Amino acid sequence: MASADLRQELDCSICLDIYTDPVNLSCGHSYCRVCIERFLDTQGGSGNFSCPQCRKRSRSRPTLQRNITLCNIVETLRSTQPDKETGIFCTYCIHSPVPAVKSCLMCEAYLCNDHLRVHSKAPEHVLTDPTTSMENRKCSIHRELIKYYCTEDSACICVSCRLDGEHQGHKVETLDEAFEKKKQKLRNVLQKLMTEREETEKRVQSLQDRRRKVQEKSERVTALFIELRRHLEDLEKRVRRNISSQEERISLSLSDLIHQLEIKEEDLSRKMEDIKELCNMTDPLTVLQESDTGDLCDTEEGDNEDRERHDRLLHDGGDLDVSGISHTLHKGLSDMIKEVNVFFNIQEASDILLDVNTAHNNLQISDDMKTVSWSDIKQNRPETPERFQYWPQVLSSQRFSLGRHYWEVDVRESEHYRVGMCYPSIERGGDQSLIGYNKSWGLRRSSGECSLIHDNKLIRISPDLSSNRVRIYVDYEAGQLSFYDLCDPIRHLHTFTTTFAEPLHAVLYVRKGHIKISGRVRRFLL
Repeated sequence: MASADLRQELDCSICLDIYTDPVNLSCGHSYCRVCIERFLDTQGGSGNFSCPQCRKRSRSRPTLQRNITLCNIVETLRSTQPDKETGIFCTYCIHSPVPAVKSCLMCEAYLCNDHLRVHSKAPEHVLTDPTTSMENRKCSIHRELIKYYCTEDSACICVSCRLDGEHQGHKVETLDEAFEKKKQKLRNVLQKLMTEREETEKRVQSLQDRRRKVQEKSERVTALFIELRRHLEDLEKRVRRNISSQEERISLSLSDLIHQLEIKEEDLSRKMEDIKELCNMTDPLTVLQESDTGDLCDTEEGDNEDRERHDRLLHDGGDLDVSGISHTLHKGLSDMIKEVNVFFNIQEASDILLDVNTAHNNLQISDDMKTVSWSDIKQNRPETPERFQYWPQVLSSQRFSLGRHYWEVDVRESEHYRVGMCYPSIERGGDQSLIGYNKSWGLRRSSGECSLIHDNKLIRISPDLSSNRVRIYVDYEAGQLSFYDLCDPIRHLHTFTTTFAEPLHAVLYVRKGHIKISGRVRRFLL
């Protein structure tokens, strides 16, 4: 009974048969390698993997470890227990069927453990695992046991085939020798496949890690937008409260003055009526003897006071504090931009400048080192190894060998230009020094057409550029160099992918008009 229980422990819980190449999960449960790999394949699309028994979960595909101890136990069990499914029994156990453990090709008999012990150990008695057919172990022509392997014809042969048959004179090996060589070859192939599989698993793992990081970054960006919306709502509430407070204060002052002016307007209307009435009288004595005509005419003092208050409210305190509101908005938005910069680790922008020491002598460089122009008049600059001698080009003084950066170029004033990036080891003379050869990558405009170029291979842009500005973005560690058309919305033109072997410089070429570095180089990392 205990033996049966132990035998059940050697069964895979997926296929319910004895283990084949057993492997472990991190939780400790074991399965046939093929069984568990098929099971994990069914979970690949969900991104969550689990053990079939304990359901322990993991976000990445588990790494399978070969269970060497269990492998040895299974092999021992297979070698000591007969294969009951074959139905092969010992030839000499005539009273009761006893499962065979070996076959003797010489005797053409099946042997149980007891008869195997007393069987002849002579070399001609070849023992193999039990098989229902021994005919395939004999030569189909000479009906003799197959003992050799012809390496020239890759065929298993008998003695007669070797001595006077079609394989006479061929190079042959014994079956054991050929078997060992074949097994060694298979072991080598197996080792190579195992190594390749391990590398594939590592690549899968790295891609899964990259996918997880991308998902995490996406979630972080979503959370950033939620936080920015909250800050924007708080800023809106703060500005609205400030505006409401100012509006209430100004409204009270204006309402008070309006009320006083309305009273004054009524008083003036009454006086006007009284004066009109006096003016309509025909008796001089009555008009001259009217006692309050002085009050009717005395309006200048009160009018000056009201006018001053009116002017003061209109010009000094009768409007919203636009400057203060603007300051609050700018500070709030500036804090939000700082938060975005911190999130993306965007460093302060710095000017990208052109290196006049590398400029071709037909190029003019502006005083701010940002604009390059073609000139028919040669500049009086010394010819040095750093200066471009053949093509009208110039490098940036900055070099980029770490991180992610982007910079922009205004190309509206030229119809014949190239912009891009190159290694500092780019040639300074001859055809190979032109932007777009093997040490540089660029965007080219010529004859009204735009294209990307590297290793002198063109990638045409269709449709044409929609804006007058081009952005160049480099991710040095990832080996990516991208070009964008700064239209609305921004348009990705192309990304070159490589492994950068040197630092990179911005490089500009112009044959007509001028182009200008319009942006400031920024370094950032998400």
